[in-house]
Amino acid sequence: MSRLFLFDVDGTLLTSGQAGQSAMEEALQVEFGKSIDECDISYAGRTDRAIMTDLMAWHGIENTPEMFLRFQTRYFELLPKHLADGRGVVLPGVTSVLDAINKESNDWTGLLTGNFEHSGWLKVRHFDLDHHFSFGAFGDHHVDRDDVARLASEAGLERHGDRLKDVWVIGDTPADVKCGRAIGARVMAVATGHFTVEELAACEPDVAVADMSQHDEILEALLG
Repeated sequence: MSRLFLFDVDGTLLTSGQAGQSAMEEALQVEFGKSIDECDISYAGRTDRAIMTDLMAWHGIENTPEMFLRFQTRYFELLPKHLADGRGVVLPGVTSVLDAINKESNDWTGLLTGNFEHSGWLKVRHFDLDHHFSFGAFGDHHVDRDDVARLASEAGLERHGDRLKDVWVIGDTPADVKCGRAIGARVMAVATGHFTVEELAACEPDVAVADMSQHDEILEALLG
């Protein structure tokens, strides 16, 4: 194997049933007494640091390290409860694709996600997908997803050095396509999130598919 596979989490591997968003909103209420009812902030394709920063600004909460940590810590405490609500699922075809590309080893398969590291692993562990991934790059410190992609690429180089010849980014948003291009990767866009195949294809990924149940097409692209 000489190919690195970097998978987004929400909308690509799984849908959490909006567990992350619900946990953030409850954390705002519990920690700061803030209602989210009229908040107009985008979640899709963004890092958790960017989302949390915007939520704090929207509600007039001073974004000091101490206040951010309060928000983040409460979010981590509440997320398992929202995941356990049972509204989330592993998306079609994901398990079989991961089984195929990890047939010999998961050393070449990682997460590239805007989730915080702790919450990202919580989500994939909850859906019993964590064993498919040997490393990850997360949105703990960056608001720009391209920077997270660079972290993932650097991690791949550290792990595999000159053996690394090719990188694939697999995600469900235009931001995934953009961050893949930022590191010179090939990109597979999967329309299992908020964007249609046509909207994703307009971003010019290498491959755009409806979902990962298109098993043969996907494996031909990733492994062929």
